[in-house]
Amino acid sequence: MSEAPETYRDEAEGADGDWKASAAEFVQARIELIRLEARDAGREAARKAATVVIITGCAILCWMLVITGLIGLVAAARPDWPWYHITLVAAGLHLAIAGIGVLSLRKGGQPPFPLTRSEFAKDQAWLETLKKKR
Repeated sequence: MSEAPETYRDEAEGADGDWKASAAEFVQARIELIRLEARDAGREAARKAATVVIITGCAILCWMLVITGLIGLVAAARPDWPWYHITLVAAGLHLAIAGIGVLSLRKGGQPPFPLTRSEFAKDQAWLETLKKKR
């Protein structure tokens, strides 16, 4: 009587196998979700990097053109204003414009991995209910 009949062993192994298969499927689903959201996060990072490159290029080009144009304009129109004062004012204005561009980048979009975070929160709540039942 020390051993269980074969039918009980088979049922226990089947239940254990179902649990393992379910756990493996659960982990696989979470890994796939992370993979999909990582790809989306990569696209978002690439978009932001491209935006930074464009803002930087435009800021540098505008900087050079405006400084050059203002220096020539002021030198011709107002000989009593020193050229270096106008250059500093133009530099300050373009620095402010670049700062606005940086602030728009910091604003950002949605946080990365929103679906994964949501699923992990649901999983945590489910595990908490299981702990309370014991």
